[in-house]
Amino acid sequence: MNDRAWLCHPWLLGLVGLLLVLASWSGLTAIGLVDPLFLPSPAAVVAAGQSQIEQGLLWRDLAASGGRVLAGFGLSALVALPLGIAMGSNLVICRLLEPLIGLIRYMPAPAFIPLLIIYFGLGELPKILLIFIGTLFFNTLMVMDSVKFVPSELIETALTLGGRRSQLLVRVIAPCIAPQVIDAFRINMAAAWNLVIVAELVAATEGLGKRISLAQRFLRTDEIFLGLLVIGCVGLLIDLSFRQVMRRTCSWAN
Repeated sequence: MNDRAWLCHPWLLGLVGLLLVLASWSGLTAIGLVDPLFLPSPAAVVAAGQSQIEQGLLWRDLAASGGRVLAGFGLSALVALPLGIAMGSNLVICRLLEPLIGLIRYMPAPAFIPLLIIYFGLGELPKILLIFIGTLFFNTLMVMDSVKFVPSELIETALTLGGRRSQLLVRVIAPCIAPQVIDAFRINMAAAWNLVIVAELVAATEGLGKRISLAQRFLRTDEIFLGLLVIGCVGLLIDLSFRQVMRRTCSWAN
């Protein structure tokens, strides 16, 4: 039985799943069952990618979109972490801010685009702020919940041993919530990528979303598929990076 355990390895099964989808895609386009306008072949998508790489477009778009995501989500994480900890550890702050954050959380972030354009124009700032708004409240509430679920026994033991509030935060709460916080950021990073594409569809000169919008205008479905695949691959790499960070920094929680 152990000799066959490698057959259930997650990486192997994941690769098999991807290859099955690729084989089905190739088969459908090879037999001409679907018009290439609606479903380009994998070879056509690869050719579109090579063309954009040779022109330098793909790297510029990837750098533009990635920079916006890092700026917006990084700012969101910097604000959400202390705010979520404060709300989770202080009942007054929680009761003061949780209804407001809960209200804004249900407002779709793209609905803020007209206001952001009116306030800040068509530059980079509104795109970054859209990502910030769209991820801040989810990050904050998830950090708050992770603090609330710190076992009371740990806090009471630390206080009994003479721990101060600062020591309680650094040596008890922070290590306990670290896995949940990293996982929350990993999950909400997907929203950041969704929002940057939406922002670039509205107003941008470069970026993966802008490239998809231009491809749609000229019916270049191969470039649309290319943009979607690049976004998916980048998202997968980010997800794996967060998982690796968790393994390295929170090995005790795995």
